[in-house]
Amino acid sequence: MQSCAFLPLTTEVATRLCREALGENARGRATTVRRRAAEAEAAAARCWTALLAGCDSAVRWELTPRLRELSEATSLYAGSRWWLTDGAVHRRRVANAQSDIEDAIADADGQEFARAFVGYDHAMARAVVCANNRVGRPAESVRRTR
Repeated sequence: MQSCAFLPLTTEVATRLCREALGENARGRATTVRRRAAEAEAAAARCWTALLAGCDSAVRWELTPRLRELSEATSLYAGSRWWLTDGAVHRRRVANAQSDIEDAIADADGQEFARAFVGYDHAMARAVVCANNRVGRPAESVRRTR
């Protein structure tokens, strides 16, 4: 049996960022994004299995916190200034896609879950790529001043 991939774009982008990161700080943040993506991927597979089996178990709801942790890791990677300003459009897309996933879980709708995950993966990967491609380096170029 072949396994499903729920976050192929996000996983690929995060893996590439880990390879290309300049400096320990940037590499550490990129590694966190990759790790959170892997955790969300595993939780999505368990949730998908529960949905297909028609199980109304707690495993279905383990995914939501993993998605939030991935969003938080992406925010830290990008830098809060960008995430809250220029990246706000990406943040909203990610949040809307996550809401679609949560609705599909609540409705026990496997087809909608799969469709929502395509949107989520695209939104998350795009956010990470855009954060990486902006002027300067992600979060690293932002310095706090007192």
